[in-house]
Amino acid sequence: MNSLKHQILFLMLGSLVVLATCLIFILGLHLKHRAVDAAIVKAKSDLATCMEIIHLKNPGPWQVKDGQLYKGQNQISHRTELVDHLSELTGDTVTLFLGDTRVATTVRSVNGQRAIGTKVSDAVAETVLKNGQTYLGEANVVGELYQTAYEPIRDINGDIIGIFYVGISKSYAQAFIVNSLILLTIFGLGVTLIVALVTWFFIQKFVINPLHEITLGTRDVATGHATEKVDVTGPREIGELAVAFNQMVERLEDIADEMSKVSMPRDSHMDIESSDVIKLEEPEIIPQELPKQNFNFSQRGLPKGLNLLTLRQIISFVCEKNEPVSAENVAEGVNLTRVTVRRYLEFLEQYGALTTDLKYGTVGRPVKLFQPVHNLNIKDIE
Repeated sequence: MNSLKHQILFLMLGSLVVLATCLIFILGLHLKHRAVDAAIVKAKSDLATCMEIIHLKNPGPWQVKDGQLYKGQNQISHRTELVDHLSELTGDTVTLFLGDTRVATTVRSVNGQRAIGTKVSDAVAETVLKNGQTYLGEANVVGELYQTAYEPIRDINGDIIGIFYVGISKSYAQAFIVNSLILLTIFGLGVTLIVALVTWFFIQKFVINPLHEITLGTRDVATGHATEKVDVTGPREIGELAVAFNQMVERLEDIADEMSKVSMPRDSHMDIESSDVIKLEEPEIIPQELPKQNFNFSQRGLPKGLNLLTLRQIISFVCEKNEPVSAENVAEGVNLTRVTVRRYLEFLEQYGALTTDLKYGTVGRPVKLFQPVHNLNIKDIE
């Protein structure tokens, strides 16, 4: 992973994933506690509501007759209509105890039967039957954990004769937590993806692309090609780098001009007899006058500013492609600026080594595509 943009993207995505994981974990713990608290509040509220409904439907005191639990004149023991009705209203499990034994309940045992005759847990019996207090919290109800509320049932004399219970299955609360975390995870992934795409666009446009342009311009200078000043926009550091590069280009141009001025007097006093040397400095060969099918390229025959090694690289690239390519494609393939590459392609086009075609799109200007002639070969370069 040597690419700067890949390293930045990996670091950014890694940070977002770690942040999202920590956030989901913390929110999961928070949701767990909130779900438990909400379940207890609901159980307490349902307990009071159900007891009020029982008083309205069955007026009279609680009492025990012939070993059965009664409310007023109505027998409660082994009657399922009342607890089923309350369960439908609240969504809870509902139970009435005579002492510590279930005599009417919606709770079912592992075999699917109503848990009539089973006992309340010791912890609940201690709190409710012995101490006369309301029990709120988690309890084991016939082998399954519930968030529960237990209230003592008192007869007309105030003696505790039973227990009234409502409970919310813990699996229900866990399902609520899991569903909430799944939705949160999906939302977090969506936000992470959006942030990643926006960040990637910003990095590509304002960091990577300007650096790429400066790199290509630097490579042009390093390979002996004149280059234009780069015009890039980006953060302050990128802008300062572009200014420094443009200053370097200006200085190199000044040095080249000074060297040309120094060499001019010497050239003007050269002896006519050195005609072979002067011949090497004659004006550029006009490509149109060269034979169209003779592709014996040499440094001597290239226009000023073109390099034989770079020409070989470009010809090799276009020949390997076996399809029309644009100047931008070639520039990316040989790691040079489009301005430099276009000068080589136009020379090869004028020389007859490349054919061109225009590709029209739905919008914008047409793209000029270059394709080598059938007998163009890298071996033609000396």
